[in-house]
Order: sequence, then structure tokens, then C-alpha cells
Amino acid sequence: MTASPMPKSFVPVLLLASIMFLATAHAANVDYVNPYIGTADVPNDNGCEYGGTMPFVQPPFAMTSWTPQTRVNLRPGVASYNYADKYIFGFMGTHQAAIWMGDYGYVSLMPEVDAIKATETSRQLPFSHQDEIVTPYYYAVSMDAGESRKIKAEITATEHCAILRFTYPENTNASIVVQATRQVVAGQIVVNPIAQEITGYNPDRIDAKLTTLQLPNFKGYFVIQINRPFAGFGACQGMTFRPGTTAPSNAVGAYVTFNTRRDDVIEVKVGTSFISLDQARANLNAEIPDWDFAAVEKHLKRTWEKKLDEISISGCTRDQREQFYTGMYHCLLYPRLFSEHGRYYSAFDDKIHNGVAYTDFSGWDIFRAEFTFLTLVCPERIDDMVQALLNDYQEGGWMPKWPNPSYTDIMLSTPADSMVAEAICEGFHGFDYNLAYQAVNKDAMTPPNEDTSQRWPDRSQGKPYSAREGLTYETQYGYVPENWTARAASCTLEHAYYDWCTAQIAKTLGKNDDYQFFLNRSLNYKHIFNPAIGLMNSRYADGTWAPSNAGWSEGGQDGYTFAVLHDPPGLIQLMGGDAKFNKTLDARTTDLNALVNNEPGNHYLYLYDFSGEPARCQCLVRDALTNFDSSASGLPGNDDCGQTTSWMLFADMGFYPVNPASGIYMIGSPVFGKVKLHLRKGRVFTITTANNSPRNKYIQSATLNGSPLTVPYITYWQVMAGGALKFVMGPAPSTWASDWRGTPLTASLFK
Repeated sequence: MTASPMPKSFVPVLLLASIMFLATAHAANVDYVNPYIGTADVPNDNGCEYGGTMPFVQPPFAMTSWTPQTRVNLRPGVASYNYADKYIFGFMGTHQAAIWMGDYGYVSLMPEVDAIKATETSRQLPFSHQDEIVTPYYYAVSMDAGESRKIKAEITATEHCAILRFTYPENTNASIVVQATRQVVAGQIVVNPIAQEITGYNPDRIDAKLTTLQLPNFKGYFVIQINRPFAGFGACQGMTFRPGTTAPSNAVGAYVTFNTRRDDVIEVKVGTSFISLDQARANLNAEIPDWDFAAVEKHLKRTWEKKLDEISISGCTRDQREQFYTGMYHCLLYPRLFSEHGRYYSAFDDKIHNGVAYTDFSGWDIFRAEFTFLTLVCPERIDDMVQALLNDYQEGGWMPKWPNPSYTDIMLSTPADSMVAEAICEGFHGFDYNLAYQAVNKDAMTPPNEDTSQRWPDRSQGKPYSAREGLTYETQYGYVPENWTARAASCTLEHAYYDWCTAQIAKTLGKNDDYQFFLNRSLNYKHIFNPAIGLMNSRYADGTWAPSNAGWSEGGQDGYTFAVLHDPPGLIQLMGGDAKFNKTLDARTTDLNALVNNEPGNHYLYLYDFSGEPARCQCLVRDALTNFDSSASGLPGNDDCGQTTSWMLFADMGFYPVNPASGIYMIGSPVFGKVKLHLRKGRVFTITTANNSPRNKYIQSATLNGSPLTVPYITYWQVMAGGALKFVMGPAPSTWASDWRGTPLTASLFK
């Protein structure tokens, strides 16, 4: 057939398409990060919350995050920015790690014109997303100041500091308002017009209600330097303006004014610290010594480029690329660095120490996959992160489950045990193994104070730290009884997994008796299996079964039944074999969104690898990924400090850590044509997928370093050694890896 001539009108269109393709092909990975993802409500009525993310400008793991403010985040459940909002009232240095966690030690700045407006509602200015630029390294917005005037704000940042630029219209009373504290919080602010500085502190920490620790020395300090002499200045207490330079009371703030010409640019540098004002100034001098916004932005962009280049992907759509690199960005925000150039304030003993510290470990969430992801792409950080948990143990008596920045009784049991065990299992050596065992052994063997007089509901207020809730009773009955401990069944199952983790550390240290003791106790999950219904069931101290809806945390009986991360083969046997197990699991996997958007179900799809149905796993993982997209509502549930997007990242690459402390990754269905993990010592682990497409989601065959791979898992050590994992895909289920059980490896897989 002879081809028809191409219409001339098509030529420029094709030329433009070619240019766009070439530009896309050569774009840096950081240019695909879309910080809007997760900032909007999910448009459905299934009851799950939105991602709760914010468009942070910061380096990976920075101590202070910078974001525009569209909402007042006075309480957990409210983030500072929501995509649906139409007004901005400040630019905030925040430490709110997740939507269901509180803020602490924050500071906010807002450019204004005309009269000084101190409260959020009075100073808010309208904006549109078309007037925003949102990246991990640079944020900009033009706000409507009325009368055809615009105020432009720009932000870039370092680990502890930020530099902002405000571009004003012509105005005889242009200003910057600084909000140090809110409502009844007693802080301090001081204006120094000679030094062109505003300094102060904010002692607010919303976690104070969730711990009995008194921290009189806790303060979030700030030093604000401005590159323009002040025409005027004053202090604020709420809407009350005070002459002079200080406002040492509740709801304090300050303002400085300028006489601006059209398009006048005023620059502001902000140093933050939890140690002192002097340290905040030292952080600023070390990280942003000059008035060079472009240099700070360039350095931050290079930092993100280098880290996001740890993984390169191809054979994917632009939408998938945006999701993937935005997911990496979200995962590399937490845990939060809490030390300042070799020193840190401890929210566990209220003192200053030498060393490195991290906080905002969303322990119960991130131990499942986020921490595992960091072991692959940020191995240089793992030793210090584990050491931070051990420092908390030495300074406060326990490793925390969700420091924010101090103890909070959020979620349950002792998830730090898993992260410590994973680091030891994978050979990280930058911390004391004996101290690590001392910490996890205390978790496993020492009941919390008041264990027999408290029920330990989630977010207990005014109570001692809960550690392993109901451990007193578990040592007597072999399970946590519903009579006396809230969430008893969930506690029993999670304690069992952490016992397994403790056993692995004991084994590494040659403590064979302890290893066997904790390994045996990790089977306590069997004591709450109700054979009459084929499901886990909370039970009372007398052995009778509680109602099916009793004893659970963020999950129900049908879901938590599968929360045996450390012994899937034993669970399958307990439930009556493959057929019964799969039938029960099938009933749970009908709502894939529910498995992805909350942590207890994150590993469920990969359990089919253990029950002879890896093709079922492959199909459902691909289907579950459709819950993600690159829109502002593109996260199916709370991101929880990167755990939700970690699930997506692993699913995209084709494997997932069902038992993260084992170093074993179960295989799903790789999405991309090629993935390259750039590892230490120049090693590269490459995953290639032939015949891949949305329809061809089933693995037909696989090889690892040229040899047939006949088991549905790979290991951390295989990945870190570098090599090539190759899959051939097809449109129909195959028998690949369906008969792997019974091999010698199976018996020792999770022992």
C-alpha cells in the first residue's frame, strides 16, 4: 500500500512532539517530582483520608521543612497545606511529619502591604496554582494583594535554614510579619533593628499531651536576618500591636516595615535550632553565609538530583515516572534529622548531647517498607538512624515507637525492634550490637510501668510510655487478654513479630538460648487463632473468645489474621493449607485500595507467593497500583512518612519486603521495562522486563545473573552485590515459581 503524503499542518506538530520527547528524555529525575501529589482529598467516599503530604522545600531528611500555609495546623488531622485552598497566610518552617501527628517548634513569615495584619485570617492573600512553582528545591507563588498588585514569594532551603525572597509592589508600608507562637502558647520574639534581625523561640509541641515527660528546656529557636534596613517595626500579641522590640507572652509575633518601589526584592534568611539562638545563628552562618539565593537553590537541586539518581527507570509513561520520583521524594523526607552539626537536643532527657540524632520515626508505619527502601538508597544514613534510636533508649529508658519529637503512645508495640534487627541482619556496623540487644531485650522482657492498671488505648494521654502493652499478661497466658488491654489481639500478633526480630539479634550475638526462647515465643500468634472460624480472634484470660470486632487496631479480624510477617508458612498450615488460606485471603483482597492505604494490609498480596499462587500476587499487585496516579489526589491514603509510597515504589520495581528484618523480598509484577539501582562501590542491580505491558502482567520466566530463578524472592544481599534480574512477561498466568516450596531454602526462609 502506498503511503499518503503527510499533511503540511502535521509537520510542526510532529516537530514539537519530537522536541518535547527529547526534552523529556534528557530531563533530570528531580524534574519529575510533583510535590502536589498527596495534597488533595481523595475524590471518593470510601472513608480513607488523603495523603496528608505538603509541598516541602528541603534537602533529604532536613530538620526543618518549608511550606506555604493554607491552613492552621493546630492539631493532628490538619496539614499546613491543602490543594483545595485558595488563600495563603504564611510561609512556614514546620516539623509536622504526618497529618495525624502534631507540629512543634515552628515559625512563620508573611509579606504584606498596607496595614499590618497579624492574624492568619486577616493577612491571607488569594492565589492560584497557575501562579505557583512547586519543586523539592524551589517554591514560588504570586499572591493577589488587591488593586491589581502582586506579592511574589520564593523559598529555597538547607538542612536547618531557609532563604526567602519577597517581591513587592510600590508601597509605603510594605512589611514582613513573623508569627512565633499561636493561641495560648507562651514564646518570645525580639526585633533588633540595628542588626536587622528578628530572633525568638517557640516552645509549642503538640505531643506534650501524649507523654508524661516534662521538657522545660524544649524550644524551637529561630534567627531571622533581613537584607534591608527597617523603616519601622513592632511586636504583636494576637491582634494587639505593641511598641518596642519584644513580645514575651502568648500568641507572639513581630513585624518590620519597608518603603518599597515597584518590584523591590527583599531577602530573608532564617536559621532554626532546638539547641539555642546561638546555634540557630551558627547554623545560618554555616549553611547560608551569603545573600545568594541562586547558589542555595542550585546546591539543593543538585542534592536532590544526586539522591534521586540512585534509581533510574525506563520503559514507563511520564505519569509513572512522576509517581515514582515523587514517591522517592516523599520517602527521603523522614526520619527527620534532629542534630545540628555534631550536637543535638534530646527530647528524652531534656539535655544537649554530642552526636547525630533523628526524630519523627513513624515506627509502626515505616518499619514495613520505608526503612527497607532507605537501606537500599540511603545506606550511608542507616547507622546513624539506628544509633539515634539507641540514644533515645539511653536517654529516656526505651526506644520510642513514634517520637514527635518525644515519646508518644501512637500505635502499638515496639516497631523499633524491627528496624534495629533489619540493620543488623543486613550487616550495618556503625552502632553497638550489644547495646542494640539490650534495648530490644528490654522491649521484649520488661512490661511498661502501670501495665496492670492501664488498658493502653491509642494516643493515651497523661500515661507512662506503653512499650509492649499487656506484656505482663502475655508472659502468663501466651497472649494479651482482651479483659485488660486495649487492642489485645493486634498486640499479640505484633509482639510475636518483634519477638522474632529479637531472636535474630540474639542469634547474631551467639546468644543461642535467648534465640530459641524468643523464636518459640514468636509463635504466640497461634494462641489467638480460632479454628472454629478460621481467623485470628481476641480472647479473654479464661480462654474464651471475645467478639470478632474486639481487640484490633486500624484493622479488623479479617485483615489482622494475616499479620504474621515472620511465619507465613506456619500461618498457612494453621489455617488448613493452601486452598483454605487462599480462599480466606481472596475475601480480604476484594478491596485493594484498603490494603494499600493502611499499613496492616500492605504485605497481604505477596502472601500468595507462599501459598502456591504467585500469579495471583502478580495480577493483584498490578491492579492495586491503579489506586495511584500523579494528580494532587493521587495517593490512596495517608502517606505516613513515606510508607504508602514505599509500597508503590517496591511494587513498581517488582518486589516487596514481607518480613523486612529477614532481608528477603517477595516478587510481585515489575511495571517498568528497566530499573537500575545504583549502589555502593559502583555496583548496579538491574531489573529488566521483556514483553511488559499493562496486559502482560504475569511472569513467564525469570533469571538472576543468567541462571534460572525458580523461587519468588530475591534477597538484600543479592541486590547489594549487583547483578541482573530479568523477567519475561505474558498475558496469562504461568506456573513460574508455583512449586518452589519444599526446597531446602523454604525451611530456613524465616527462621
